[in-house]
Amino acid sequence: MGRAITSDKEEDDAMMDGAARKIIQPPLDRIGTWLAARGVKADHVTLFACLVGLAAAGLITAGYMIVALMLIVISRVCDGLDGSVARASQKTDFGGYLDITLDFVFYGAVPLAFIVHDPAANALAGAALIFSFYVNGASFLAYAVVAEKRGLSTTARGIKSIYFTTGLAEASETYIVFGIFCLWPAGFAPVAWVFTAICLYTAISRIMQARAEFPNEPSET
Repeated sequence: MGRAITSDKEEDDAMMDGAARKIIQPPLDRIGTWLAARGVKADHVTLFACLVGLAAAGLITAGYMIVALMLIVISRVCDGLDGSVARASQKTDFGGYLDITLDFVFYGAVPLAFIVHDPAANALAGAALIFSFYVNGASFLAYAVVAEKRGLSTTARGIKSIYFTTGLAEASETYIVFGIFCLWPAGFAPVAWVFTAICLYTAISRIMQARAEFPNEPSET
């Protein structure tokens, strides 16, 4: 078992996700246990969550913002539910991999949908936002790889299949921004620019955290 790494900064950074998890996790766990007892697999829930999110993106391109927002909420609830199903049945490495991969599919699909909906107004800001997701995701996944190699673990984001570092732009903040996009489509560009800056700040902070946590020493091959 890897050594646990927790800190006041991690707990503060994970405050929004942590607070949301305390509220929604108990009912999700009850539903997850019920589904697992009936043979539903966590991977099925993960895939369903992604498909619903992609359907929401399709509706955004057509301008059906409120219906899209409803599907985004359903998609993200299911994204939390897959972990509950896994804990009630069996957690797998592939399940964790699939969850992270399809999360990033969803994260990229929503801003892309707004670009398609109104390319003249949203293309540049949307491209910048997707770029920031790419950079932030790379910093997160690279950190997880090295943390796994060093046997590190953390519970700052609950029990996860891979090492989760916390930051200013996490899942809850992203969902809130997507909600703002749907409720205020005309404000997509300014909100996207602000969130781009937040995501890039999170990535830089994570790189600085990695520099402090992973000192310069020969890497084992």
